[in-house]
Amino acid sequence: MSVSYARRHGLKPLGAGIGLRREFYARLPETSRALDWVEIIPENFLTLGGRPQRALDACVERWPVLPHGVALNIGGPEPLAEDYLSGLKALVERVDAPFFSDHLCYSRLRGAYLHDLLPLPFSEEAVEHVVPRVREVQERVGRPFLLENPSYYALMPGGTLDEAAFLRHVAEEADCGLLLDVNNVYVNARNHGYDPRAFVDALPLERVVQIHLAGHEQQPDVIIDTHGAPVCDEVWSLYRYVLERTGPVSTLLEWDQDIPSLEAVLDEADRARAVLAEVEAR
Repeated sequence: MSVSYARRHGLKPLGAGIGLRREFYARLPETSRALDWVEIIPENFLTLGGRPQRALDACVERWPVLPHGVALNIGGPEPLAEDYLSGLKALVERVDAPFFSDHLCYSRLRGAYLHDLLPLPFSEEAVEHVVPRVREVQERVGRPFLLENPSYYALMPGGTLDEAAFLRHVAEEADCGLLLDVNNVYVNARNHGYDPRAFVDALPLERVVQIHLAGHEQQPDVIIDTHGAPVCDEVWSLYRYVLERTGPVSTLLEWDQDIPSLEAVLDEADRARAVLAEVEAR
């Protein structure tokens, strides 16, 4: 087996983390609960000052901090935004992040941010478009870079590959890591009628450096990736399935709407930490 992306870049599993959200600015830096690392949405911290800066600085003193972006627009038709990349590089260096991540999607069109993470066609042409952009981001920021598999509710026209093959081609040709969102795998598999475990098996798992877990909403004819509920049993089972193939991987509990108490989110992180420990003990 080839050497994993994490090992080549000297990246070690960090354990279980949660996101630094506005609701937690005051209490998270002071918690006495177990926590291994913190994830931030860099767009919320590119212009620092006031409460966000104080909360971020306090977290940096206690834990590794990893930026996970939503506005890089890696798959968009326009050139990568110079001001965004410069700000992202400065933030990554400020928190001394071992790596950073964004989504394999597009999020801006004709200069306007779409406030959504829209899927790309699963095609060779899309691979050829994205790969040099990923290489540019890695070179400009100067740290290992991960791409996340997004949730999607329609297949874009022009696709010639399946989703797993598309992810594999981009990651291998750009030589980047993967942030495997296990909830997104489950949501997409249910919505589009494929086997989530077979999808996992088709991925280049040696490139998985981080995992996301989250909740979703079951509607009559579709599952919506809301990040607004506890992780369901099926996603916990799929998470264990992934770890049995990758070994321990830095894992984040995402909760971005209908946010409960800090204790409730940390309870979910505790559960992930327990699964990580069980897998490592085998």
